[in-house]
Amino acid sequence: MGLFLVLAVAAYAVDRANSDKIADGVRVGGISVGGLSTDQARHRLDNKLVAPLDKPVTVTFEGKKYVLSAERLQLHADVNGMVDSALSASRSGGFPVRVWRYTTGGSVDREIAPEITYSSDALDGFVDQVANEINRPAQDATVAPSPASLNTVAGTDGITLLSGDLRSRLRAAIESPRHRTVSPQVKRVKPQVTTDQLAQKYPVFLTIDRAAFQLRLWKSLKLAKTYTIAVGQAGLETPAGEYTIDDKQVNPSWHVPDSPWAGDLAGQVIPPGPDDPIKARWMGFYNGAGIHGTDEVSSLGTAASHGCVRMAISDVIELYPQVPLGTPIYIGN
Repeated sequence: MGLFLVLAVAAYAVDRANSDKIADGVRVGGISVGGLSTDQARHRLDNKLVAPLDKPVTVTFEGKKYVLSAERLQLHADVNGMVDSALSASRSGGFPVRVWRYTTGGSVDREIAPEITYSSDALDGFVDQVANEINRPAQDATVAPSPASLNTVAGTDGITLLSGDLRSRLRAAIESPRHRTVSPQVKRVKPQVTTDQLAQKYPVFLTIDRAAFQLRLWKSLKLAKTYTIAVGQAGLETPAGEYTIDDKQVNPSWHVPDSPWAGDLAGQVIPPGPDDPIKARWMGFYNGAGIHGTDEVSSLGTAASHGCVRMAISDVIELYPQVPLGTPIYIGN
């Protein structure tokens, strides 16, 4: 009986001596606190967990960084709560089990989750911000014309951020002192028109160089022929911009514009014949302006018209069947 009492007292003393000590094998957020007193554990967690958590979490995508600070998150780490949880885990199993573990150098294999709080609204706002900057629709390949060339512009993939996945990755990073950089997952959408498909999309294209008095015919994005033309005179310039051929006529009548320069002819319709300056063919593209033949061949290579594009009759007859309705036309300086 006396021996039992002695052992009981000794066991109690061992348990009491270890009451403020965390068992080997206990970790908080991956940081070992085993074998430490509660004060030592607080100090270690402050240095190895809380201090790193004050560093921002960074999302990186295509060379750009998006930074989420602890201040914006309103992040708070409950060190005392984590130490209490570690100590509670250390003293699990009941009195006999604890004493046996203390006397034999046993351990408790336990991972304590960090007790960290932060603003969910701040996190959601950050995810929305990143999504707004990353998300973009797919852009089809296209043509950027100039007066003398057709330049292709490559299409770009559309990108949609997987917001739910990023939110999960950020939550894990926020609570990790080691992993402070996140790479988001995205969904990519290919453009409907690629660079290789542009020639099919633009089988015919016209460009007009007003300064050089030249019309260029492009087929499948390659220069097919260059024609000498006349363009609008000062004050009645051929309109610059991008248009489409929206009207085609053979031997057209002249619908005289109701403009001061037309004099007594304003508003009249001049039928085909010697009095009609629009010869052979008509390809309209904007507000009464168009491409037509002329017998005033001396005007070619000059700014002489009232806004239309003049061509030699043989040239406009040659061009006409090669230009379907809807053909794009670019008019530059």
